[in-house]
Formats: sequence, structure tokens, C-alpha cells
Amino acid sequence: MPSVRMEDYDVIVIGGGHAGIEAALASARLGVKTGLFTLSLDDIGNMPCNPSIGGTAKGHLVREIDALGGEMGRAADANTIQSRMLNKGKGPAVYSLRAQIDRATYHLHMKQVLEKQKNLTVKQAEVKKLLFCEREGKKAVCAIETHLGGVYGCRAVVIATGTYLAGRIFVGEASYAGGPDGSLAALGLTESLIEAGIPIRRFKTGTPARAYADSIDYSRLEKQIPDEEPEPFSLLFPSIPENKMDCYIAYTNSQTHKVIQENLHRSPLYGGQIVGIGPRYCPSIEDKVVRFPEKERHQVFVEPMGERTEEVYLQGLSSSLPIDVQEKLLRTIEGFEEIRLTRHAYAIEYDCCDPLSLAPTLESLCCEGLYGAGQFNGTSGYEEAAAQGLVAGINAAKKVQGKEQVTFPRSESYIGTLIDDLVTKGVQDPYRMMTSRSEYRLLLRQDNADLRLTEKGYQIGLVSEESYQAFLQRKAAIEETVRLLQTTGLGPTAELNGMLEEKGTAPVKNGATLADLLRRPQIVLADLLPFAPFLEEKEKRVVAEAEIIVKYDGYIQHQLAAVERAKKMEARVIPKKFDYNKIKGLRLEAIEKLSKIRPENVGRAARISGVSPADIAVLLLALEKREGENE
Repeated sequence: MPSVRMEDYDVIVIGGGHAGIEAALASARLGVKTGLFTLSLDDIGNMPCNPSIGGTAKGHLVREIDALGGEMGRAADANTIQSRMLNKGKGPAVYSLRAQIDRATYHLHMKQVLEKQKNLTVKQAEVKKLLFCEREGKKAVCAIETHLGGVYGCRAVVIATGTYLAGRIFVGEASYAGGPDGSLAALGLTESLIEAGIPIRRFKTGTPARAYADSIDYSRLEKQIPDEEPEPFSLLFPSIPENKMDCYIAYTNSQTHKVIQENLHRSPLYGGQIVGIGPRYCPSIEDKVVRFPEKERHQVFVEPMGERTEEVYLQGLSSSLPIDVQEKLLRTIEGFEEIRLTRHAYAIEYDCCDPLSLAPTLESLCCEGLYGAGQFNGTSGYEEAAAQGLVAGINAAKKVQGKEQVTFPRSESYIGTLIDDLVTKGVQDPYRMMTSRSEYRLLLRQDNADLRLTEKGYQIGLVSEESYQAFLQRKAAIEETVRLLQTTGLGPTAELNGMLEEKGTAPVKNGATLADLLRRPQIVLADLLPFAPFLEEKEKRVVAEAEIIVKYDGYIQHQLAAVERAKKMEARVIPKKFDYNKIKGLRLEAIEKLSKIRPENVGRAARISGVSPADIAVLLLALEKREGENE
């Protein structure tokens, strides 16, 4: 087929999933002519794995995306059908918002946002090839070619191919090329990526079966109770979501596990047909049964797919077993005896890159102007994808504008933690964000995402002046409320001491400030409201934020000190062409890893797997010696 030169763009985004959406919007909103190419316009913002956004640590990412001016939080709020704040029985560092989403309306919402965005063109076309040129003596991407022969020039490309890249579906003995939910696979593009020097690997994920809602006996299931007062994801554009539909929990049992064990030989996962590495923290049901034989049951979340469909997801039952085995094992579950499936579960293999080949900006170290985002970078999850897409889109736009690109320190955000883990430590299986991955999680709470990142979003250019001014007002209100808590004193009245004794804490003899009382483990701010009625006049979210700041002040100060120590390490810059082979005392493994990853500072070097504290001590001495020689 002859090639035909078409229009040029500054930035081209390949893929219309959660990473591609945020990348394209960020690029276009920064004033750059952007083209989004997707296999199907009907798959934009698709949710093939489960119809929800947020969850443990993932809710933090959505709040951070919103604080920086991204779209996911707003879209989630507009299409929520049930909302719950997870981990409320634990500390605020791990509170995480999770919302059940109407899958169909979310897709339409995102599609329309993209279509209406200035500087952005959305095209349905399969990108088959990247075209390269030389830019400043280095290989650079300069165009893409589609399956119809169209050649579109560009100065930067964001690869956000999700699970479509060389996708292959597995259901029992059946196997065929395809993307999620019966869509097409993206074939041919991998060869161009290899030509660009990108190291490619093979990962695998899966999705559960779907069923008719009326074929399940909900009276035998456990109902999930939503929050009475749902919270929004978006703090820049707050709109309160509604609880519209119910979710339930079912459980597997010994009979279910027996059916699985008897048919493991028919699973491509155990028969050797699947070679891709699957997600450690989201295994298939057959994997759960094999890996956790001591567990008598596993949860199955029955989640509606939307208000205008009778389909429900059976979350927790992803599988690649044959269709007859899937139906047999499902009917062993209480409440599922008469279940009728609309779609069977499947596993999917796909190509992705080794993220160690990326810079912290998410630009390829091998090819100028080529960026990666989402599952292409070895992650799993819509939220992880969207976060990377936002960063890749920002930096692709900054690149073509000749402006300094943006990076995110670990101490500043979960987005920074995610990207630093990817490009510094690499991944052995699909990466999932968890609160335990951050050493600064008390600072990086979901409730203060706007306080941490809105200023940065404004400086980048994605947060409007109106939103920024509203943020400044909210920030000032929080600071004023903290001041009032620290300075307002309460005398030793009978009412106050009676409340304190009832809560199991000592009465006050000479009075105390609200902050002093709030720091007691037994006391929460609600206990003090009768003694400080002025707080009830303030916005709920402002008071809640002030309470956390005051109550956990000692712990927060401890982590802030750790951040300052880390910053000193990050400030020790390593020259770009530093020759590690010349450092005496550096172990061979450290030389190999440091030479490959090329960390820009000592802090990042210290986080590389295989680089020991002793190696860092040797490196610091070498840098000091080099600096002394250059003086």
C-alpha cells in the first residue's frame, strides 16, 4: 500500500485508554497541536477489568491527577453509581476513595471531553509504524504511519497502547489475536519500537466473566453498604456523586476450588500456552486456588456495569479456564446456582517495555521525543495509567515547546513514587500502586493532594486561574482553622471533663487548647464541637483537613525531616557522562546498573536494585574528589 502524507501534529498519542486520554488532554491544554489515534472511537475510556475507579492507593492517584488539572476525577464523579471510602477503620494515610462507575456513560463522557478539547483531533486508525529521523545526533521519532497508509508528521509521540499491543486472548484451549472485550489487537507496531531501541517484554492480565443481573439470587449474598455522604474525587471541580445502585459480595467454596483443581490441566496458564508474566496482586481465580491452598474461600464482588444494562461484573473471578469449566465453577457459588453468563472470562497477553529504558520524564532513553505511559510501561490499573499519561502528555508538550520538562519527586506524590519505582527499580510483573510503596505515606494522603500539587498544576499550566484562586481560598481557610485549634483554649469545666472521662482520658486541671486535646488518641474533633461551636460554621472538608494536620503533627514533622534528608541526596547531581568504570571500590553489579540507568542524582542511584549503601558511599567519595579537582 502506498504511503500518503497527511497533516502534521506537534504531539501524537497512540491509544485512547486512560493513559492516552490524560496524555492527549494535557498536551492539548498546554497549547500544543495534538492528535490522538485509537483503534476504535467506541473503546475510548473503556473499563475492561472492572467498572470502578479508585481503591487503596489508587484513590490517592486520582486525587493527585485532579490536583494537577487532569480529567479522571471529574469524569468519575459525573458517572458514579456507588461510592465508598475504604480503610476508614485505619489511619488517614490509607483512606482511599473508591467509586463504582457506569461504564457506558464514562466512555461517552470522556469521548465528548476529547472531541470538544481545543488543539486536539481524535482519529480512529491503527498505527502500524513509527518513522524516525536524526535530531541533534540522536535517533528521534518524527512521524507515524497508519494501517491505511496515512503518514502524520510529529515532534513527539506518547505510546499508550494498554493491553492492545500484539494482544492475544486465551480461553482454555482457544487462543487468538485480539484486544480486550473482543476488540482488535494492535499488530505491527512492536517492530518499530524494537527498531527505536525499546526493550520489549511480554506481560499478561485477565478479566472476569459478566452475567445477567437477574440470574443471581441476591438474598443469599452480602450487600455492600455505600457511604451515606459520598465524597467527590475532584476537589478542583467538586460535584457530589450519588449512590444509585447496589453492589454485593459472594464467596467461593471448597466445591468451587475442587472444580478448578480438577481442570488445571486445561488452563493455558498452567499448560504453558501463556508465557506473559501476570499481575502479582490481582491473580486469576485458578492462581488464587493454587497459591493459597489454605484459604477456604475467596471474595467475588458483584458489580453493576451501569444503569442502562443488565450486565454485572464478577470481580475477583478473572480466569483463562475453558468456558464449560467457568460455568461449572460459577454454579457452585451460593447465589449463582442459576447464573447465566453474557461474556466469559479471558486472559490477555500483550507487549510492553522495560521501564528502566525510560527517564523520570517518561521519555525514552533510546529515542528522542518518544514517551511511554500506562500498561506499556509495565503497570496495571486505570489510575496508574492515567497518572503516567498525564506526566507523559505534559512532558511531550514541554518538549516540543522547548521548555523544561517536569519531574515528580517521591516525597511529593504517589505519582512521583510510581514513576520513580518504574524507571529506577524496574518491574518483574505488572506494577500496582499500594500505600506501602511510599515511605512518606503520612504526608501523601489523598485528603491533601490539592495542598501538595495544585500549585504545581497551576505553574505547569493545567490549572485555571479561577480554580487556582478557589484553591488558595480553601488553603487559607484550612490554615486559619489550624491556627484556631492551636490557640483556642478550653477551661476545666464539668462538661468538658465529663466528656474526657467518658472517652477514657484524663480530665484537664488548668485548661487546654483544642489542639492539645485533639492530640489525645481517644479524642476526635467531633467530641470537641460542643465546646467550639464556631467550627460547625466552617466547611466540613476544611475542618477535617485541619483535624488531621493537628492530630498527627508529631508524625508529620518526623516525615518532613526525612524528606529534607532525602532532598540532600537528590541535590547531589551526577554528571550525565560520568564513567562508573573508573571508580575504584564500586562493585561490578553496581557499575552495570548505574551505567545502564544513568541516575541523575545520588538519591535515585541509592534506590536502584543491586546498588548497596557501600556502593553509594564509594560514589559519594568519587563525586567529592571530582568536585575538588574541578575547583
